[in-house]
Amino acid sequence: MSRPSAIDLFAGAGGATRGLRDAGFRVLAAVENDPEAAESYRRNHARVLLYEADIRSLSAKKIAQAVNLKRGDLDLLKACPPCQGFSSLAKGEVDQARNDLVLDVARFVDAFRPKVILLENVPGLRRDHRLTQLVDEIESLGYSFMSALLDASMFGVPQRRKRFILMGVRSNITILKDPVDPLTYLPSNFLTAPKTARQALEHLARHSKPGDPLGIHRQSSKTVLARISAIPVGGNRFDLPEEHQLDCHRKLNNRSASGSYGRIKLDEPAPTMTTRCTTPACGTFVHPTENRGLTLREAATFQSFPVNYQFHGMYGSIERQIGNAVPVRMAKGLGLIARSILDLPRTRTVKRSAIV
Repeated sequence: MSRPSAIDLFAGAGGATRGLRDAGFRVLAAVENDPEAAESYRRNHARVLLYEADIRSLSAKKIAQAVNLKRGDLDLLKACPPCQGFSSLAKGEVDQARNDLVLDVARFVDAFRPKVILLENVPGLRRDHRLTQLVDEIESLGYSFMSALLDASMFGVPQRRKRFILMGVRSNITILKDPVDPLTYLPSNFLTAPKTARQALEHLARHSKPGDPLGIHRQSSKTVLARISAIPVGGNRFDLPEEHQLDCHRKLNNRSASGSYGRIKLDEPAPTMTTRCTTPACGTFVHPTENRGLTLREAATFQSFPVNYQFHGMYGSIERQIGNAVPVRMAKGLGLIARSILDLPRTRTVKRSAIV
């Protein structure tokens, strides 16, 4: 039996592609605009036709022709548009043009008419008018939807990371009546027990190789190193003695910025890996027991990347690529859900679904 096909829009360094491949998909093509992320993608997915371009400049029909797909043949279209503008961490002016990229998904849906659509983003997308517009456009093409707020830890990822998942299903596929949680279709043999930071770091220690170029962490000044050294195991900035407190933190009310200079707790999943996931001042990104921030490889491991996954670029670019990625094991789980849906009976009934 041939493997189902997939195309990955806004592919980043390829975390979702790796997860979909692990779920049994043939990823035929991908689109990524950032040059360094695109090079990381190539190093790990050399057989995938990668378009390094702004998605707004691409013809979906030409991509379909290049991978020999007729309209309606594609099994899965995955899209994870840039999410910073929808994030609760977004501050100041939002780049509306980048936010509007989410609407390009409808253009690709119209061109490919995939059997299943997978959209992954931060929870804030649910409150944005573009989601309503996107759903209306795609529903008019004959799709019904299911959605959920899911945490990556529910897929065995050693990290707490809440994401909004929207799955569109073509009208000739029967799905359960609304409302339905996508997890309903997750195969029972997929292990979902939360993994801890300890398990992830032990896995990395067993399988890492000497000389790993990602086995490096940010170098701290003497002042910052002294501050990190004063943080107890399991602690954060509130546990620091007065001489190590930052002036900016003294001005904050209550428990604001509580994650800053926090140590990761070994017996819990790691916190969300952001685009500054190895920078101690930016969150709970201090090593559980050592007096340093996370290495790039440790952060990638918390994102469930294989320990030999290659990244290209300067330190800050790789840190950003890791933080922007869909956790690999979460993508695998979502891919398996999509495969279960693809195996459902066909019908002509179209159901309209609420977005949770």
